[in-house]
Amino acid sequence: MTKYVGYVGTYTKQDSKGVYQFTLDTDNKELKDVKLAAELGNPTYVTVSDDQKNLYAVTKEGEDGGVTAFSIQEETGELTKLNTQTAAGSPPCHVSVDHDKNTVVTANYHTTNIVSYLTNEDGSLNPAASVIEHEGTGPHERQEKPHMHYAGFTPDEKYVIAIDLGSDRVITYAADQGNLTQVQVFNTAPGSGPRHITFHPNQKYAYVMTELSSEVLVLHYDEKDGSFTQHQAIKTIPENFKETNDGSAIHISSDGQFVYAGNRGHNSIASYKVDQDTGQLTFVEWTSTEGNWPRDFVQDPSEEFLIATNQKSNTMTLFERDKNTGKLSLVQSDVHVPEPVCVKFIGDQN
Repeated sequence: MTKYVGYVGTYTKQDSKGVYQFTLDTDNKELKDVKLAAELGNPTYVTVSDDQKNLYAVTKEGEDGGVTAFSIQEETGELTKLNTQTAAGSPPCHVSVDHDKNTVVTANYHTTNIVSYLTNEDGSLNPAASVIEHEGTGPHERQEKPHMHYAGFTPDEKYVIAIDLGSDRVITYAADQGNLTQVQVFNTAPGSGPRHITFHPNQKYAYVMTELSSEVLVLHYDEKDGSFTQHQAIKTIPENFKETNDGSAIHISSDGQFVYAGNRGHNSIASYKVDQDTGQLTFVEWTSTEGNWPRDFVQDPSEEFLIATNQKSNTMTLFERDKNTGKLSLVQSDVHVPEPVCVKFIGDQN
């Protein structure tokens, strides 16, 4: 019997108390044992280190925001708080850690900055090494200032990529011992509102989800200088869907065969087949997330399952994933988790 431990980052505006833990039983195809793992303010996004020994969660403490480091108990997955680094202002909305667990980076939607932290041997956090403020606007009413929505590492970890929904930019920073230096800027179409990025395992292609225009942008990535060029833009919602839709998360299967993109409003996950020669996408299907406002989703470590988090209906939904076709089949819905935003597994990095 295979069981995987997962964690859910949440808003704590209503009933949620922090980071939640659950179990995926792959034999019985069931999500179960949902419980509070760590009491924390607005830990909307979490990430797990490659060695599975630490979890990092964005954090709100009073009027301050930052990131909290936890150790993970190997047998049970229980979390023990190590320390927190905060600064004045709203909490970040995204956090990433590099493969060797040397550097943690966060992106802040409200305060316009990305921040890097060097870690200690136990995974705890040192004070901020770099704080990069951004400037700029876009044509959409929600683009009155920079809104940093993502900060993470390129596959070779030469660079940190920051995505600014507010000024339609994908920004490349050289990363050196926590020091970030801007080296490239890719401008998306005005008003598109880029949100998250995922890289093809061959490191030649990247896929950006736009929140405002509900598209996946297919980019060629040049690992020599960290630059991007666009080759395709493909919609994530039907042409006849005229209600509000906010694009959410984007993830790729580890074999590089399928890309998945989330839709809040249409309340679906769009699936795409990847052309391995060009990186371009062909639409496969839409799958309802059986809930309201799917903020994120993730594949389990076996990639035979996919779990979506429906923020406004306080539920997780479990799908079985066909590795040959990329299609999703509903297995379990209405698994209660308060105000869920993102979900990560021990061992999962997609």
